[in-house]
Amino acid sequence: MGQVLFIVWRESVEALLVVGILYAWLKNGDAAARRGLPYLWAGVAAGVLAAIGLGAALVGFTEVLSGDAQDYFQTAMVLIACVLIVQMVLWMKQHGRTLKREMEQSLEKSTREANWWGIAVLVALAIAREGSETVIFLYGLGFGQSGHVDGAQILAVVLGLALAFATFYLLQLGGKVFSWRSFFRVTEIMLLFLGAGLFQTGVDKLIDKEILPTIIDQLWDTSKILDDSSTFGSLVATLTGYRAHPALMNLIAYAAYWAVVWLLVRRASRQPAQAARRAA
Repeated sequence: MGQVLFIVWRESVEALLVVGILYAWLKNGDAAARRGLPYLWAGVAAGVLAAIGLGAALVGFTEVLSGDAQDYFQTAMVLIACVLIVQMVLWMKQHGRTLKREMEQSLEKSTREANWWGIAVLVALAIAREGSETVIFLYGLGFGQSGHVDGAQILAVVLGLALAFATFYLLQLGGKVFSWRSFFRVTEIMLLFLGAGLFQTGVDKLIDKEILPTIIDQLWDTSKILDDSSTFGSLVATLTGYRAHPALMNLIAYAAYWAVVWLLVRRASRQPAQAARRAA
């Protein structure tokens, strides 16, 4: 439940940021800009419906598959969710500083050309992107993999949405304590650890299917300190990739994940600075 709440909270805040930027620009603009507000909300609705449609398709697809086919599909979705999490963090590293300016420039062009449907499409794509990522992340965490969604999962989604609106309100107040930069920096680290947890889950599934070897079945056993099958231990395992009794393959995969992430993040962090120097 905690993993579901975190994903919904983080992704919803990012979606609210996009909508907030666009809404503020249109609302505070001239009469021509304000005519774009209905198209903004139409785009939000279309993006949400697209994400819901993807979620329904995934749950329905799970019901059709059975046996090994279902296992392979779920394994693939776990690994895809891991890749998307890393990709999203890298994208924010590259575009986070210029996101507001880029979106406002696109809005200004659409307003100048009276291309109101262009505003709707821009918003729909942004919301659908965040929503589809959320759906895939949640599915990778087990949300709906059994073909249905239970009450605890629905409650986690509702709480995540409520927390997202509260967080967005606090961040809008500004200040050093609740700055957007600090928020994204902390949650990016949390997302990368969640990606590590998903990657380990995928590796576990591949080991179970004997696609990957264990090499050494068990390197150590820390279950007396923190059992990854307990309620709290399971949450820690999902959010960090912790294993109480890992195989050598788990350790190799974990180290490889962080090595690749470190190289990619380092490269992504350099690109905005290089672009700024070239512009100067």
